[in-house]
Amino acid sequence: MNISKEEVAKVAHLARLDLSEQEVEAITGQLDRILGYVAKLNEIDTTDVTPTTHALAVHNAFRDDVVHPSLPRQEALANGPRQNGEAFVVPRVI
Repeated sequence: MNISKEEVAKVAHLARLDLSEQEVEAITGQLDRILGYVAKLNEIDTTDVTPTTHALAVHNAFRDDVVHPSLPRQEALANGPRQNGEAFVVPRVI
């Protein structure tokens, strides 16, 4: 067993999670399987494997970072439901 019920209960306490004994038991089993799988993956020799960021050959569509003129303020404000001439007017939240 890679993780004990006491460790799960301690982490749950630190995370302020109120877990029942059954939940601790279930989570311990799930984490144990996950940690066991990770341990098994760590046994694999990957020295000749090229690191990748995606399973498919995906390419980002990067573009040059070119400065363009901004939208004029009045034109932007014209799209808002309420404005005071300088900014959008939004309802008070608090």
